[in-house]
Amino acid sequence: MSRRCQITGKGVLTGNNVSHANNKTRRRFLPNLQETSLLSDILGVSVTMRLSTRAIRTVEHNGGIDSFLLGTPDRRLPEDALALKRRIEKAQARRQAA
Repeated sequence: MSRRCQITGKGVLTGNNVSHANNKTRRRFLPNLQETSLLSDILGVSVTMRLSTRAIRTVEHNGGIDSFLLGTPDRRLPEDALALKRRIEKAQARRQAA
């Protein structure tokens, strides 16, 4: 499982540990990823995703996973989020047609 947020695409960064004597050793900055379940009102199921805490706050601020994905341009979403967005759009179209 990759260390990458499934909505924002935030991943691992690298840098240096710098000691008091100015010795430099490589280190990794890991994103704070959480396995979270988000309820999709349109699909009627909960969707489990691995998101950064910042992405969780952004989704909640925008009113849920459905409104966040529908309001975000496709070019700004990774493949996992695009697949979910397409599922939501199809379910929404079926609901409006019926």
